[in-house]
Amino acid sequence: MLTPVLEREVARRDGAVELAKLDVDANPGTANSYRIQGIPAVKAFRDGRVVAEFVGAQPATAVSRFLDSLVPSQAELLARNGDEDSLRQALKLEPGRAGAALALARILHRRAELDEALDVLGDVRGSFAADGLAARIRLEKAGPDGLAPAFGALDDGDTAGALEALISAIRPGRPDREDVRRVVVGILDELGPDDELVSASRRRLAAALY
Repeated sequence: MLTPVLEREVARRDGAVELAKLDVDANPGTANSYRIQGIPAVKAFRDGRVVAEFVGAQPATAVSRFLDSLVPSQAELLARNGDEDSLRQALKLEPGRAGAALALARILHRRAELDEALDVLGDVRGSFAADGLAARIRLEKAGPDGLAPAFGALDDGDTAGALEALISAIRPGRPDREDVRRVVVGILDELGPDDELVSASRRRLAAALY
């Protein structure tokens, strides 16, 4: 009952979603690894991970909503292009899209268009990386205060050296220490929890702050 509904709704999305079917009886290992206990079991994958799922037959309207939640928005598709024009178009559609704002702000930052970069980042909420870049720009606008070598190391790809210098700069009584902290947290957020630098840097950051 569900298969024709899925096939029809996937076809309507012009390749934005791909449908694959698995015989769980012929593939018990795969079924067990994804804890499939009832069929039909529908799992949506993005970048190799399950991002949404449901079990059992569903009406066409529910299947349509499920698939719509998976299809990238126009802003997301534009942001994936990565060029300045596409990023600006994406932000016109979704001003708070963190990935697009961060990418555009970096382009502007490299051109030393710092005020516009801050304006772009100002619409973003809940992104440590965006907060970190905004904090860096504020620090740079305030003038040199011993952070230029740290930022230079970061731009040169020496993330470990940059983190060491930035965390060392978080001294008690330093008026801009909160922005320095934001820069560090933004870097760690972009590295991700599995990076070996992150756990050690978080411990050093906590020691510097408290």
